[in-house]
Amino acid sequence: MAAAKTFESQMARLEEIVRLLEKGEAPLADSMKLFEEGTKLSAALGKLLDTAEQKVTVMLENSEGELVEQPFEAEDAER
Repeated sequence: MAAAKTFESQMARLEEIVRLLEKGEAPLADSMKLFEEGTKLSAALGKLLDTAEQKVTVMLENSEGELVEQPFEAEDAER
């Protein structure tokens, strides 16, 4: 059974694909295959990031001094 690829290994592969395509040395057919693989990796990585973002929560203290779990809001982090 093949091990699931980690986010980091998929990102490393995507970076490798970008470097290969930027060189412009691969034949057109190979470049197209690399582009397709990169597009699939990019979509998969985007989904992983979306899922991770949905899991992030922040612990806030309410008026009684109790910690209350709240969803993380990106706008709150910028303030």
